Amino acid sequence: MKTELNQTRGGVNVARRSFLRYAGTGAAAIAVMGAATACHKDRVDVEPGGNDIGSGDIGILNYAYALEQLEAAFYTQVVAHPYGGMSGIETAYLTDIRDHEVLHRDFFKKALAGNAIMELTPDFSKIDFSSRDKVLATAKAFEDLGVQAYDGAGYLFKSADYLTIAGKIVSVEARHAALISNLIDPGSFASDQVDNNGLNKVASIADVLPTANLYLKTKVSAQNFNYRP
Repeated sequence: MKTELNQTRGGVNVARRSFLRYAGTGAAAIAVMGAATACHKDRVDVEPGGNDIGSGDIGILNYAYALEQLEAAFYTQVVAHPYGGMSGIETAYLTDIRDHEVLHRDFFKKALAGNAIMELTPDFSKIDFSSRDKVLATAKAFEDLGVQAYDGAGYLFKSADYLTIAGKIVSVEARHAALISNLIDPGSFASDQVDNNGLNKVASIADVLPTANLYLKTKVSAQNFNYRP
């Protein structure tokens, strides 16, 4: 089956074999996706100078890249400036999550190459990094939002290989989300993110980007995002 892994914006190819090496053969894709919504509902405008994710599969990859940049920057700050009383096990957990997010960020950057949006500058001025409660609450918000974002946009991929990658990454993000919830309240790993059908909540691009932009100096838009269900 032909894929769209050679789709470009700016003339840069994304090699199919690189994705397959990363994903591994026979990997499970996202099992359940949300129903398609009208494309205009996923368009997000920002002030002039914002970074537009583009359209199609490349747009979804840039969307994921933006979120991974935000998470990588957040956990890098958390580990570099530990909150008071951070235990050894919490340090280990948060360092592992940081390393995962950095790997995700760097993977998308390399895969997108010339198609990638610019590197984003975070704005964490609203976060008190000295407070365990504030840091973990923010981590939970980022992780839950990230899982909802992947589940809400992954089904739009036309490329089966991109979908496989999204499935592998969202499963890791869900592990992060469960761990953070459990650090806040032991036993609460999925209490507010799983619906009555046993499915994770989902969020559209239009729902996610405004929240992400609250923590970004360089804003991200989906003004040109479009897809054909």
